[in-house]
Amino acid sequence: MRFLLLTGLSGAGKTSALRYLEDMGVLCVDNLPPMMAVRFMEACQSTLLRQRAVAFAMDVRSGAFFDIKQVAAMVLETRKLGYRMEIVYLEAADDALVARYKETRREHPLADDSTTLSQAIERERAVLQPLREAADHVIDTTGMKPRGLRDRLRQIVNESAEEQEETLRVEVMSFGFKRGLPHQADLVFDVRFLPNPFYIPELAPHTGLEDCVRDFVLGHDVTREFLNRVTGLLDYLIPHYQEEGKRRIVIAIGCTGGAHRSVAIAEAIGRHLTAAGLRVRTSHRDVDLEQARILRGEDE
Repeated sequence: MRFLLLTGLSGAGKTSALRYLEDMGVLCVDNLPPMMAVRFMEACQSTLLRQRAVAFAMDVRSGAFFDIKQVAAMVLETRKLGYRMEIVYLEAADDALVARYKETRREHPLADDSTTLSQAIERERAVLQPLREAADHVIDTTGMKPRGLRDRLRQIVNESAEEQEETLRVEVMSFGFKRGLPHQADLVFDVRFLPNPFYIPELAPHTGLEDCVRDFVLGHDVTREFLNRVTGLLDYLIPHYQEEGKRRIVIAIGCTGGAHRSVAIAEAIGRHLTAAGLRVRTSHRDVDLEQARILRGEDE
């Protein structure tokens, strides 16, 4: 049986994630105190033999019951006992979290009379950092639409346990620097030095997923040289990551807005790594937001 420990920052979408997982046939329990986790898993293992998966949310809402050292010890204990548990960590940029709290008018679990919302978010991010570092799946919901979160969770639920254990997973993502660095990135490459399709009127409304923009970006000598150097570096690095037992690598490609150059380059790198026999997922964090902004006629 697969167990998914759903955790992460308050406001990052855990409530929605649990709802989507339930729709996929996953048994979900919200706000489980850490000291109850092992017994809960024992009960599930003995009585829910045909259950597809079980997910339980665990985070700072538990107050005094949530101790990060106790949670880390629980994770180690369950894995030593042979349970197949994966940590799914949800996060978002600070400005996105602040906007969501202002919209819902809810109080942050760590906020009080002497703590601002931004300070509470910063404190929670620091408290949860050990869980983020140990996470099997990190989902950045900044700018992510509900369908995107649902699709990512479905992908996690459908992954076979054997593949997860034995194969390195590589995610190549594009992003725009104007919306901040992706927190989950292991490697970041800045492609803002490449010729920018945004300044060509007939290309600006399109994205790096379309032939016209892709051909423009990849058609320059500087782009071809950059791709040769980067893919060569990745071909060298990834086997060493695998030897060290790393199970997941996130490669982030950034341009100004995240709709043109970074998208085309991320797709090209993803194709290269797939051809090399790796399990690759390519995603584009800001492409929809940036294209909508361009179509409104706003400057870069």
